[in-house]
Amino acid sequence: MPENTPVGLDPQVAERLKRDDAGLVCAVVQQHDTGQVLMVGWMDDEALHRTLTSGRVTFWSRSRQEYWRKGDTSGHVQHVRSVALDCDGDAVLVQVDQVGAACHTGARTCFEAGGDLGAVVAPEVRA
Repeated sequence: MPENTPVGLDPQVAERLKRDDAGLVCAVVQQHDTGQVLMVGWMDDEALHRTLTSGRVTFWSRSRQEYWRKGDTSGHVQHVRSVALDCDGDAVLVQVDQVGAACHTGARTCFEAGGDLGAVVAPEVRA
């Protein structure tokens, strides 16, 4: 994360964030109308500010050490529909309207490419 980056994030939002040692929070990206989880990325304050104010999702790339806006090179744009902070302040849920694939592999979601881990499925419980 670059030092001395001017950040326009609302101070009340910034105060609620619980960042990791690198100054990042986890961003879970979900298709707004189906609830399908598309991907997970990382945001610092500036990436979150850009996401909240631009209508497009911006992440901080840990490998490239730079900001990237989803879809700028692939055309697979994520249009923001809502952004919510979880109860602990250590993750954001970004609901989007996804254009094309969300995963760099070309899959609709990053969770298609990883495969099922074969977890034991609990019986259905009715309340």
